[in-house]
Amino acid sequence: MFNNLKDKVLSVGRSEWTSERGFVLATIAGAVGLGNIWRFPYIVGENGGGSFVLAYIIAILLLGIPMMVLEISAGRTGHGSPVRTFRLLNKKAAPFGWFVVFLTTIIMSYYLAVTGWTLGYAVESFFGSVKSFTEFTNSYMPLVYFLIVAGFTAFVVNKGVKAIETVSKILMPLLILLILFLATYSLSLKNAGEAVSFLFTPEFSALANINVWLLAFGQAFYSLSVGQGFLITYGSFLPNKINLPRAAGLVALVETSIAILAGIIIFPIVFSFGLDPQEGTQLAFTTLPLVFNSFAFGKYLAMMFFTLFLLAAISSCVAGMQVIKSAVKEEFNFSSKKSTFISFLPIVPLGFLSALSFTPMGFKVLGRPFLEILDLFAANQLVIASALIGGAIISWSFSKKELAQSFGTKWHKVSEFAIGVFRALPFIGAIILGLSYIF
Repeated sequence: MFNNLKDKVLSVGRSEWTSERGFVLATIAGAVGLGNIWRFPYIVGENGGGSFVLAYIIAILLLGIPMMVLEISAGRTGHGSPVRTFRLLNKKAAPFGWFVVFLTTIIMSYYLAVTGWTLGYAVESFFGSVKSFTEFTNSYMPLVYFLIVAGFTAFVVNKGVKAIETVSKILMPLLILLILFLATYSLSLKNAGEAVSFLFTPEFSALANINVWLLAFGQAFYSLSVGQGFLITYGSFLPNKINLPRAAGLVALVETSIAILAGIIIFPIVFSFGLDPQEGTQLAFTTLPLVFNSFAFGKYLAMMFFTLFLLAAISSCVAGMQVIKSAVKEEFNFSSKKSTFISFLPIVPLGFLSALSFTPMGFKVLGRPFLEILDLFAANQLVIASALIGGAIISWSFSKKELAQSFGTKWHKVSEFAIGVFRALPFIGAIILGLSYIF
């Protein structure tokens, strides 16, 4: 189907990543952020520690990396937004492309609110000791920080892909070095052994619980940005010379390593300071101030960490907003500025409600903060559904030979069996997802 697609696609004026290194670093910056340092630890804490971590690693290897390759390959072939790419795959699949954009809109609304927390902690660390999360949310400043982050993200998105690549090359090495330092320090705390046991010792009986697997696959897809249009959009700027399996593997390796390191940072603090690992969405922002305030030079370390954390979160925000903007720009032929403005119209009110969740008002739905409701709904059910449906559409639209080429292999009989299995995985996953609602 796609043999002569590149001759049919108009890509005049589109920028491209200058190198595989630039693409990998920018993709890491887009994938690594709140999903690893904020979301992964709190999901681990609420779901049994080591059992979830094992299921998460299996999810990354079994479907996460192959889905990454598939989505990036579709984006590179289609040279467009998720809507355009899925329309090229199958004329009837364009509405699914809009569903992906809708999902990303929901995720970005509360993602920007949490990114506002990182801005607040970064700003306040420059003017004094780091506040506890309770103190931080005892005002309406989270709303102000959310609006600032949304405005800055809109500015960067309007500047285009080159600006993202430049920032990413500087950002990621510094953040990784600081995370390694904090992980080393946390391992020196008095109850670090208990934390390591919690994080890496699975209870195999827990793996019989289908909800653990659903959460693991949801987190894997969420943190790798699978099913959210990000990989398709970034892949659309990708030149043919880049080795997709190698690039996807590197991104997944760094992403998973940072998530594990975030757990190594967080849980020794939890067990050493007598906190509850099931603290929920505020877990990282409850624990980190404790460790920074225990240092003689903690203020300066906090300034550095939260600034880098903020930049990592902003990179993820930019990646998500690029998905929405690309769809709006291509489908309606709007200017870059107008597309950016329209993309933010539904996000600001939703994000405002999410930011209100952790203020004196405490905006809740069904007894839980509105932000948590959005996160659990979007990052679990919707992301899994989007990834599985999108994977099925892409894998069945490519020929077997084109699939083999996407994974960097030459066509032969062994590939045919492997691709047959891979094509079946989205349907197997969909059956499991359906059974989870029945049982």
